[in-house]
Amino acid sequence: MRKATLIGRLAVGAAALTAVVTVAPTSTAATSDTPPPGQNCWATHYGYIPPGAYTASGELFDNNADTAATSLSRSPQLPFGTRVKVTNVANGRSLVVRVNDRGTFGWTPSVPKCLDLTDGAYSRLGGVLNPDSGHIVVKEEIVR
Repeated sequence: MRKATLIGRLAVGAAALTAVVTVAPTSTAATSDTPPPGQNCWATHYGYIPPGAYTASGELFDNNADTAATSLSRSPQLPFGTRVKVTNVANGRSLVVRVNDRGTFGWTPSVPKCLDLTDGAYSRLGGVLNPDSGHIVVKEEIVR
């Protein structure tokens, strides 16, 4: 029974990753898909993720951890394990998150989304989950 459950979860994770890669926008110009260094960008939060879900890095998803997803269209990609200091511009709160997932969103000048944070990390930065305010304006700094 345990082996069947594990295989089922792996199959669901593989199917979800395939869907993400299939739906993800393709990059035509690296400069338009990446937040310019030092520029503020938007951080959002995952919202509900079912128990037993996996991240793109293969980790079991923990919606309270200090982790985040970056865009599949980001060029260059932030490797899994990259540590990013995220500072909420409105209140000065900051924390370091670890990249362990990818998202289908992309950075654009009109929608400068750079990170999708776990609900826990988003809340610790001062984001309001209920009602969902959409995003918080942040500054990101790669710490490695």
